[in-house]
Amino acid sequence: MGSISGILLGIINIAIVVILLVLAGAIGVWIASALHWPIPQNIQQLYLGLVALIALYMLVALIFGLPTFTFFPPR
Repeated sequence: MGSISGILLGIINIAIVVILLVLAGAIGVWIASALHWPIPQNIQQLYLGLVALIALYMLVALIFGLPTFTFFPPR
């Protein structure tokens, strides 16, 4: 497990990712409604559910000290 500052930074990182994903979804809904192409409520709820699953995945990875995404394999 990491230090308290590392855990706090990880939680802040998760919050930033969630806020950015929700903001991107809100902008998408706004643009779609401006084009008179409404996005159904159930699709919006599925998107928010996906954002929640991403946040849960990141939280579990933070708790267990696992990398969320590995770009380079370990040597």
